[in-house]
Amino acid sequence: MNFSSIILGLIIFLNFIFALVVVFKERRDAGATWAWLLVLSFIPIAGFMLYLLFAQNFRHVRLFHWGDLKKIGVEEIILEQLDQIQTGKYQFRNQSASKNRDLIYMHLNNNHSIFTEENAVDIITDGQEKFDKLFKDIDAAKDYIHIQYYIIQNDNLGKKLMNILTQKAREGVKVRVLYDQLGSKKLTRRFFHDFRAAGGLAEAFFPSKLRLINLRLNYRNHRKLVIIDGEIGFVGGFNVGDEYLGLNSKFGYWRDTHLRITGSAVYAMQIRFILDWNQATHHHSITYSPNLFPRVDLAGKIGMQIVTSGPDSEFEHIKNGYIKMISSAKKSIYIQTPYFIPDASLLDALRIAALSGVEVKIMIPDKPDHIFVYWATYSYIGELLRTGATVYLYNNGFIHAKTIVIDEEISSVGTANIDYRSFRLNFEVNAFLYDDRISKKLTEVFDEDLRVSRQLTMEEYLQRPRWIRIKESVSRLLSPIL
Repeated sequence: MNFSSIILGLIIFLNFIFALVVVFKERRDAGATWAWLLVLSFIPIAGFMLYLLFAQNFRHVRLFHWGDLKKIGVEEIILEQLDQIQTGKYQFRNQSASKNRDLIYMHLNNNHSIFTEENAVDIITDGQEKFDKLFKDIDAAKDYIHIQYYIIQNDNLGKKLMNILTQKAREGVKVRVLYDQLGSKKLTRRFFHDFRAAGGLAEAFFPSKLRLINLRLNYRNHRKLVIIDGEIGFVGGFNVGDEYLGLNSKFGYWRDTHLRITGSAVYAMQIRFILDWNQATHHHSITYSPNLFPRVDLAGKIGMQIVTSGPDSEFEHIKNGYIKMISSAKKSIYIQTPYFIPDASLLDALRIAALSGVEVKIMIPDKPDHIFVYWATYSYIGELLRTGATVYLYNNGFIHAKTIVIDEEISSVGTANIDYRSFRLNFEVNAFLYDDRISKKLTEVFDEDLRVSRQLTMEEYLQRPRWIRIKESVSRLLSPIL
């Protein structure tokens, strides 16, 4: 037996052992398991490396710590709300929340998402408007500014944000910036030089220990949060970069949805930021102080929960919230998402809703930013068309919004797409809103977007060329690991 035969036999043996690990030890979703087995079978050596890079398991790892959490009484509030909802004693302030007490209970019980009802919300759908409001609020900050984005670009908008934050740091405002290293891979130390010299703090989430290799490629912090003085919060789909102002010729106008929130829901956003920040830093951890959770006046009457999920979670909290919402629909389901790669449970929920006579409308982009994801989306969209759902292709640039509106009564806006990555791999955050007025406004936004969209009919879908069908099939096969 020659040397090459021994090496080949060793590779086959190791690949077989590794396949057994994937199937039995990891106990993944069946779709993800088969997808990885396919990769390992066809590209054994490269597949092995890809698995090491993309398939770490954080399910049993406690990543987020904040020893002072008990000082703000979160556990007591959660237990009290659970008891009052379960016994029917909780006095909801509006019918939308009361009708969905089971959804509220689920988020409380499984995600520790405190329910608050004293909130006001501004819906923002334009990048220029979003950053105008953000910069105005930052300029008015007196105590601290907490910034968290998946992507911060080293371009005009990124530099403008950093200049404003640097000035606030010079004024004595405590400024913390948390960014995902992979999403913000173009940032350099020089980008933060003046900011840090002024006293600002910047940290990267899951940074690479090697210069060119990051062994945590798959598990990224996709959250976008801003908290200013504990009184104002921003959450939604916009990152920081010129493309989000519609200045990228590839995408054109960037249509996204973001929320500006005032009220006690900002406390939950603050907790999430602190947990993420303390995970990322080794020298500047946040400890409890009363100014982090200041007393806020009654801002409005919108009921809300801030729900988070990630690969460290036992349950897929945001996805479960989506399914629960969809299953409760009686009249309508409106969805806007840049990527539509649902797992079997969510796809079945939408199928059942459509077949039951619920009006299901889904809006996706008419142009790709990730080609495999785009064709996988087309594959799943075709299945929904067969059930009577209506699909629209957004033509006025690129739609990146992540919104769901049910019966014009409850809704969700945040960072989570409808795909495996958002549900299982990325760290995400969504606001679940229990208010018919805000849900009606989001429905109006959807209707306004219909003016610059076209309907994808079943006839058009069936007439697509064979080469597109092949792309869909390959992409769908790989969809659990995209």
